[in-house]
Amino acid sequence: MTLTFHWFLPTYGDSRRIVGGGHGTPAGAAGGDRPATIGYLTQIARAAEDLGFVGALTPTGAWCEDAWLTTAMLAQTTERLKFLVAFRPGSVSPTLGAQMAATFQRHSGGRLLLNVVTGGESHEQRAYGDFLDKDARYARTAEFLHIVRGLWAGEAVDLAGEHLRVEGARLSRLPDPVPEVYFGGSSPAAGTVAARYSDVYLTWGEPPAAVAEKIGWIRALADKEGRRVRFGIRLHVIPRDTAGQAWAEAERLLAGFAPETIAAVQAGLARSESEGQRRMLALHGGSTADLEISPNLWAGIGLVRGGAGTALVGSHTEVADRIAEYHALGIDEFVLSGHPHLEEAYWFGEGVLPLLQARGLWTHPLDETPGARDTATAETPFAGRN
Repeated sequence: MTLTFHWFLPTYGDSRRIVGGGHGTPAGAAGGDRPATIGYLTQIARAAEDLGFVGALTPTGAWCEDAWLTTAMLAQTTERLKFLVAFRPGSVSPTLGAQMAATFQRHSGGRLLLNVVTGGESHEQRAYGDFLDKDARYARTAEFLHIVRGLWAGEAVDLAGEHLRVEGARLSRLPDPVPEVYFGGSSPAAGTVAARYSDVYLTWGEPPAAVAEKIGWIRALADKEGRRVRFGIRLHVIPRDTAGQAWAEAERLLAGFAPETIAAVQAGLARSESEGQRRMLALHGGSTADLEISPNLWAGIGLVRGGAGTALVGSHTEVADRIAEYHALGIDEFVLSGHPHLEEAYWFGEGVLPLLQARGLWTHPLDETPGARDTATAETPFAGRN
């Protein structure tokens, strides 16, 4: 199987420094030197598309722009890139969510992927009118996906669940193709939902041994459900022509972290209810020392950013080696990012992807369809292009 790579759309702003985001970040605290305009996000999206990334993750939360609306606009300025839209099941009814996905598929040419985010922070959920606790949120997510999966299959759905209730729910038009569901989580409740409903289980970038353990855990749960689940990993990347250049860039980023900023961010993240966030914090313990927690795996980003907090740092060859190592464990999809996201897409796309292609691990999506690259190089008119 050829590896699949996705990039990231920073809908909270971008910078040559680390921009905060994710668990525990208050509304308005994220942001950067480059506002998240449709124009700038289009630059990133089209760069990712041309370089061979299949999709781009768009986050969800009070600290960023709405993922559904933003990606619907970006679908008009791109041609092939898929959008891995993060959304929280508690914010819309399951029938409406299934309908939104079907509409997105029709109008984008089937370019929607869904990243289901249960929500790890009760204080943020309450701001959206959701007062369930964490375990109840996972139970609701399971009911939500049960309904949505049935609707996408063309079924009439009746469910009187503990948290959701629908009667005679049905879609008049089905999505084609059915969007794949990406799901992550490190708690027992998350594992159950992932095994039963996800197509791709996503983990944040932990050392290989920890990732192998997670893969084994989810595979065993999925086997009990009679299902097969693919696996993906969420990482930042800092690849350069030489290892020295890459680590110099990591040190430059680290030098921009004021001690008081680290302390404030870590205090906020320590209150997180997310088991995945707890595991991220344990990788560095809030200290700037010994941040290379595994060969070429740097935990520095997690000092000032919630959520995914590790980066692959090294020469193009070293980063390719680490990707191959994760792939050997069972990881087939990589959701990557870097600061700033426009430039780092090129560092990775021009430096690492050709090495993986030479090893037979990756193929540019256009090369998988005869004649597609010739068609793509021609000027193709579409809405939004000047």
